[in-house]
Amino acid sequence: MVDKGIEHLISARKSLKLILDKSQALWFSLEKIGPRLDEINQRLPSLEAAVRPIRAQEDALIVVGGHINRAVVPATAVLKVFDAIHGLEKSLSDPESDLLGYLGILKRLKEALMFLGENCGMAIQWLADIVEYLQDHKVADGRFIANLKNALEQLRELQVNEEKGCLDGGLLKAALDRLENEFRRLLTENSMPLAMSSSPLPGEQPCIATSPLPVAVIQKLQAIFGRLIANNRLEKCISIYIEVRSLNVRASLQALNLDYLEISVSEFNDVLSIESHIAQWGKHLEFAVKHLFEAEYKLCNDVFEKLGLDVWMSCFAKIAAQAGILAFLQFGKTVTESKKDPIKLLKLLDIFASLNKLRFDFNRLFGGGACAEIQNLTRDLIKGVIEGVCEIFWELSIQIELQRQVSPPADGSVPKLVVFIADYCNKLLGDDYKSILTQVLVIERSWKHERFHERLLNDELRNLIRAVELNLEKWSKSYEDIVLSYIFLMNNHWHLYKHLKGTKLGSVLGDSWLREHEQYKEYYSAIFLRGSWGKLPALLSREGLILFSGGRATARDLVKKRLKAFNEAFDDMYKKQSNWVMLDKDLRENTCQVVVQAIVPVYRSYMQNYGPLVEQDTSANKYAKYTAQSLEKMLNSLFQPKPVKYGSFKIRQSSEKFNDGVKS
Repeated sequence: MVDKGIEHLISARKSLKLILDKSQALWFSLEKIGPRLDEINQRLPSLEAAVRPIRAQEDALIVVGGHINRAVVPATAVLKVFDAIHGLEKSLSDPESDLLGYLGILKRLKEALMFLGENCGMAIQWLADIVEYLQDHKVADGRFIANLKNALEQLRELQVNEEKGCLDGGLLKAALDRLENEFRRLLTENSMPLAMSSSPLPGEQPCIATSPLPVAVIQKLQAIFGRLIANNRLEKCISIYIEVRSLNVRASLQALNLDYLEISVSEFNDVLSIESHIAQWGKHLEFAVKHLFEAEYKLCNDVFEKLGLDVWMSCFAKIAAQAGILAFLQFGKTVTESKKDPIKLLKLLDIFASLNKLRFDFNRLFGGGACAEIQNLTRDLIKGVIEGVCEIFWELSIQIELQRQVSPPADGSVPKLVVFIADYCNKLLGDDYKSILTQVLVIERSWKHERFHERLLNDELRNLIRAVELNLEKWSKSYEDIVLSYIFLMNNHWHLYKHLKGTKLGSVLGDSWLREHEQYKEYYSAIFLRGSWGKLPALLSREGLILFSGGRATARDLVKKRLKAFNEAFDDMYKKQSNWVMLDKDLRENTCQVVVQAIVPVYRSYMQNYGPLVEQDTSANKYAKYTAQSLEKMLNSLFQPKPVKYGSFKIRQSSEKFNDGVKS
């Protein structure tokens, strides 16, 4: 019994000790849990606030759960796509090194953004519906509903600003900007100015190197603007293309030294001052059109072919305008607006010939509606050229007539007007100008609904020469010395005969006209000799010089008297006629020879027979002043030309006078 009691005590003691150990462990645990309970106690208010909005019954919460799931599913999908978009940013490669890969990622990025654009609204609407449900069924309190509505409003603002790149944080815009830069780089690095010669040899075409963009580059450009078009950036793409290619063409033209294109009307001294520029203008314009703009026309077609005719023609038109075609046309227009001058007529015909030569190229390259500005300026230029040519041409005879009031050359030479008109008319009838002038006159007549016949051109040229002939008649009568008028008429009739014989103008005037002027020359040559030098031999008369015995002194006195009279007449005539001029060498030599034949043989014979009567006299040098050889040399030196500068004459208004209009 005692033993059993002891066992119970031992067992109780163990149990009590075990309980004490557990209590102690629990105490230690509670001691550790205390701070956590304090933390939980602090969080309870916020947890209570979070749980507080949902106070509906269990069955109501079950019903609203389905609505919440339907709203959360599309919202979750949108969030996943949004995350995927930002994941693409890491995949964007360098477009220069991997263009196709870059374009592929851009396509995916665009598709993802389209998904966001299409589904964000749906997700927001679903969320709005569930908020409205919560509010209507009072599942949550008002403050909670207000917070949800505020969040939804922020989402709607993001959706509205989608086009501004808010949803992707500007990723697509930055990627497209890089693509535009790659478009510019490809164009710039493959657009090289053409190598050309600024001063080709006569008849030689300027040497150029072809510069079409490589096919691979064109394909890359097309791939790039295809993606840019898909993102509404076509205009920016085209503006880059126009800028780069325009600068390239302008760089190509710089080698030609086109500063003269900037000359203004006020800077013109006369047409002669820019004659070389007009010649250059035609060559440069042909080169620019046939090589530079032709290449740009083809390249625009190659690059933008898939976008349609209107797009690439508009692109080409802007390149042509910015690169310099308008400056070429404006220069021509400036020439038409300068002062009237017969030489200007030839230059206007040169301009018309250049434009006519390029007519088919202009119609093909600049014929579209996009080139309206170029077309209008070209039409204005052609109209100005035709009107300028016709105005000058039909007024030439009037302008020649106006010069009759001007004094002729004091030396009896050929007025520069006569030289100019003869050469000028032959130029108009030459191969370089006749067909062009005829074409211009035909167009001018058609504007007046009249027909043009070639005889009208020939008749007008005859009128010009007839006006010159009338001028000669008037001028010849203005000389006080009638002998000088003979020299003047001889000079001019011979000039017309010699310089028009065998020419196109001579053919128009006819052989009888030419023979008439040749005969006039012979006539005035004869009366010139008779009225001047032909009088001198009579002064060396032999009358009374028969030597009878004791009459030597009388004969000597007669010889002295007659030699003195001859010398005085010769010196006076020589001094006067030394200032007279015959420009034509043949005429001059022939006239001098006629004078020599009229004077020298008579003088030689006279001196051989009667010279000894005075040669032994102390004053012999006073009477035997010349030898036959010295006379011949002096006579052959007559009518030598002075330095002459021939030029044009200015077209004036009928009320104005010409200054030095006919002098040589």
